[in-house]
Order: sequence, then C-alpha cells, then structure tokens
Amino acid sequence: MTRVWEWNRPVTVREVLEDLQKERSIAYTTVMTVLDNLHQKGWVRREAEGRAYRYEAVSTRAAYAAALMNEAWSASDNPAAALVAFFGMMSPEQRHALRDAVRMVQGDEPAEPAPPAPQAERAEPEAAPAPADAGEADAGEVPAAGSGDSGR
Repeated sequence: MTRVWEWNRPVTVREVLEDLQKERSIAYTTVMTVLDNLHQKGWVRREAEGRAYRYEAVSTRAAYAAALMNEAWSASDNPAAALVAFFGMMSPEQRHALRDAVRMVQGDEPAEPAPPAPQAERAEPEAAPAPADAGEADAGEVPAAGSGDSGR
C-alpha cells in the first residue's frame, strides 16, 4: 500500500515491481499476489489496461490510519484510559499537531505550524555576560494539562 499511496495515481504491477527492486529482489508474482489481495480486501480498485491492471488506492493513508485508530479505540473496554495512555506516548510535536487537529474539527482558530524540534545543546565559546533579564523563562507554549511528557 505504501507504494500505491506514494505514487498517488493508478499503478501497474510492473511499476511497483521495478520500484521495489531498487531496494531488494522480489518476484513479479509476489507483487501481483499482494496487489490482488489488496483488491479483494477493498483497499485498492483496479481497472483493466490491455492484459494488465492499474491499481489505485481507495482511500488516503491518513484515512486508513484514522480507521485503524478508531478500530483500536473502539475495541477498548475503557476508551478514556486508552486515549490518556495514547496521549502520554506522544511527542511534544505530536501533541501540538493533535491540538491543531482538534481546533480544526471544532472550527476554532486556524492551525499553527508546529514549533521546531529541540536541538541538542552545543558547547559554545565564552560569550559576553547576559543581560539581567536573561534568566527568565522563554515565553514558549505551555503543555496542555495532563499531557505528561515523559522525555520521549
């Protein structure tokens, strides 16, 4: 599915095969079987083109991921606890993206770009003395209550 999503257009078995063979040796029949299985499961649709088929994704990667998350969440005996555990696993960037997504769904304010990922501190040569107010904390975003970043 990854290759079909990456191409974002109808693809043939031969095209997928040639793309995969850049990384590893794989048989034509293997690719053909996998695409046929994806078709039987309803993940791709196909249209005949001569003696071959062109395969196209039925939904986007994002829609597929959302369906997986919904399925897992729905299977939980305690959905609220499952969400809290899931949020606890998120990086600060993922939590920021989640807040933006909630704003978009609720129709609040437009999404803002995620803050840049923190970079490792580097040892720098001695600098001039810092101004008196340099010890104050940055006015960065405060994590949402209960977000619990455990250093991941």
